[in-house]
Amino acid sequence: MNWQSDILKNLEWSGVIINLEGKQKVANEIATRVKDGDILGVGSGSTVYVALLAIAKRIKEEGLQVKAIPTSIEISLFCAKLGIPLTTLYEYKPDWLFDGADEVDPDNSLIKGRGGAMFKEKLLISSSPKNYIIVDNSKIVKKLGTNFPVPIEIFPPALLHVEEELKKLGTTELLLRPAKGKDGPVITENGNLILDARFEEIGKSMERDISAITGVIESGLFINYDVEIVIA
Repeated sequence: MNWQSDILKNLEWSGVIINLEGKQKVANEIATRVKDGDILGVGSGSTVYVALLAIAKRIKEEGLQVKAIPTSIEISLFCAKLGIPLTTLYEYKPDWLFDGADEVDPDNSLIKGRGGAMFKEKLLISSSPKNYIIVDNSKIVKKLGTNFPVPIEIFPPALLHVEEELKKLGTTELLLRPAKGKDGPVITENGNLILDARFEEIGKSMERDISAITGVIESGLFINYDVEIVIA
């Protein structure tokens, strides 16, 4: 028996989708890559949402058997609304993944995590043999850190220790990310805090150096991952 849920029925994307026409074009391109039986890693953000709409249309029209492993509760809810069955990494490895990014440099290294889901995004990208990163031209930068800080997910009791260690790595600004829909800081889906850290330079070892700090769960740096950039 299916839930008769008004919550899912009325679920809509919460913000304005910038460059919708371009995102719809690249979403259709992503949707054409879906094959019957695929296990999809599904990232976060508005571009991913638009791609999900296109994929759901193909599933409905063609009767494709597809399962999704989402990176956030938000995307899980939209998959449920659109009739895309969910699965987990306990059951399947993704055949391929599509996701967005906040910044992409000339080496296809990324900053991700403005939506706070970088831990599972990195887990899925690391698990998937093929990864498509969907961005528009505003996300293309000459060097990482141009427009966005590096998000870092922190185990709460380690906050001040991590602050001290990040200062040793040369952070020029370090802010605890505040929530908008609740009092206090953002709490991730893993129950952790997010620090947004700015650096003058982000070297090739920075992702590894940040991850080596005790108390860091994950950072939004994705350096030298095997990704294909698709520009909307």
